[in-house]
Amino acid sequence: RLRWRRLEVGRSNNEGSARATLKRPAAALSGGSARKGRDGVKVKKKGKAAANARASRPPATWKADYPLIQRLRARRDAPVDSVGCERLADPKAKRADFEWQCLVAAMLSSQTKDQANAEAMTALHAHGNTIENISRTPVSLLDKLIAKVGFHSVKAKNVRAAAEICLALHKGRVPRTIEGLLALPGVGPKMAYLTLHAAFDAQEGICVDTHVHRIANVLRWIRTKTPEETRMALEAWLPKRYWPDFNILMVGLGQQQQQTPQKLVERCLRLKSPAAALRLVANIGVPLRAGRLPALDALAGRDPAVRRLLAARGGGRGREK
Repeated sequence: RLRWRRLEVGRSNNEGSARATLKRPAAALSGGSARKGRDGVKVKKKGKAAANARASRPPATWKADYPLIQRLRARRDAPVDSVGCERLADPKAKRADFEWQCLVAAMLSSQTKDQANAEAMTALHAHGNTIENISRTPVSLLDKLIAKVGFHSVKAKNVRAAAEICLALHKGRVPRTIEGLLALPGVGPKMAYLTLHAAFDAQEGICVDTHVHRIANVLRWIRTKTPEETRMALEAWLPKRYWPDFNILMVGLGQQQQQTPQKLVERCLRLKSPAAALRLVANIGVPLRAGRLPALDALAGRDPAVRRLLAARGGGRGREK
């Protein structure tokens, strides 16, 4: 009889626990958020959906860094601002020729400094940079005309083939869609989005080159391995109102970090938050060392944050926390 009573008590406790479990919300069981399904029972939100929601929000690091970048780039005096791809087409050319020249400038830009690309485009303009003329120009001559750019032999073949395709399949015009542009030889996503923006004023995606890819990762806005992964990651959370200027701002910052780092440091010193700006440019690779710039040394004497930054940077290039 005692054993029977124990069994009955145990059964009663288990049933009560089961009933309590059924009444308990799904969120309490799993620790995650819950929503109502079709049958009214609460179920846990999928982890992937929650991750996507987080990925769609701009990271705090970007919110802190981007206003500083906008101030540092306010004067727009990097090479990309004057001789970037979007500046190399002849604004007085016929519409079809202007669009073609935007495409060619984008095709020549990969693995090439803007200054060299501008020289090559000047040579093509003197030769006659139209679809019809380029389609009739021997590849060997095109190769000589664009010899300043990287991989010029391959690009000469691609430009000639692109002209022939535009004549044969697009009635002598540059394709106006991302799919049509990507079908052209030698045209990748960066060039396609750049051409759409420059030739047709269409902002369908973010143009990502090595500068954008590197800086966005170094500043920890994203964690990606390729420029195309970077483009998709940025487009997931970067507000579209920033898309038109994003590439030029970031490319210019990268160019100045590599070509005129001292000018970038001097601009940091003129901002209201020089320590934050100096930390940003140091993180993207600008060397900061005491004894090289009197104004920086003077600020370090007054500002403990700048003094700590200079001491921490020593000779390394790791990200400053």
